[in-house]
Amino acid sequence: MPTTAPHRVAPARRRRGPGWVPQQHGAWAMLVVPVVVGAALVGPTWRHALLLVAWLVAFLAYNAAGLWLKASRRPRYLPPVRAYGVATAVLGAGLVASAPSLLWWAPVFGVLLAVSLVCSARRADRSWLNDGVTVVAAMLMTVVSAGLGSPGPLPGADDPRTWAATGLLAAYFLGTVPYVKSLIRDRGDRTVLAVSVGFHGALVAGAVGAAVLAAPAVRGAVVCAVVALGLLARAVLVPRRRPWPSAKAIGVGEIVATVVVTAATLAVV
Repeated sequence: MPTTAPHRVAPARRRRGPGWVPQQHGAWAMLVVPVVVGAALVGPTWRHALLLVAWLVAFLAYNAAGLWLKASRRPRYLPPVRAYGVATAVLGAGLVASAPSLLWWAPVFGVLLAVSLVCSARRADRSWLNDGVTVVAAMLMTVVSAGLGSPGPLPGADDPRTWAATGLLAAYFLGTVPYVKSLIRDRGDRTVLAVSVGFHGALVAGAVGAAVLAAPAVRGAVVCAVVALGLLARAVLVPRRRPWPSAKAIGVGEIVATVVVTAATLAVV
């Protein structure tokens, strides 16, 4: 009598728990660009590579901690918090050992981190407040990176050129908050679209005003005005497209805009 071989059931893959891989894919450019720009302003060193790695791992820890708090501290969300937290502590210790003056920045980032984690605990991680706080924290890394290894309190904060670069990057990345909301989470919301267009319109007005007042030999204000006009056109036209742009198309557009803004910032300052 024929027999049939027992059917082997392939073991199901264990799904990786939540918190290991961030879902905010657009955050990576916002994290990397300020560190790179700050390093470019003063000349990159091995410390900048360590700073970038430590900063990115710290973001992984922050993201995991935010999800853990948002999920009411459920145990299944805790493993990535521990793993990334330990890695951040080790990298941070090495970084501080090589540049002790970085500790002066600890209270500043501590306050920003506390505000953001409170937002996560209240499930307001997508709020305007939290978005603004995270952008400010990321942009301050331009100053931190430029002052890396320098002595004294808040190293890098005494350089006007560094603050100019920080301001330009902040203007762009703050503008991405309402712009991206108008395309994804608040798509079709006229108020959010108006905020996005109004913010970018204000950037154009400021850049054009600076270009008019600046001496003809100063090209920086003109470059800023051209870039600001492009960003305004994007804020007005892209949300009006039908069908709506895909997440991939939005991401590609953000990459292109970030490259242009980064190049313009380095050219201007």
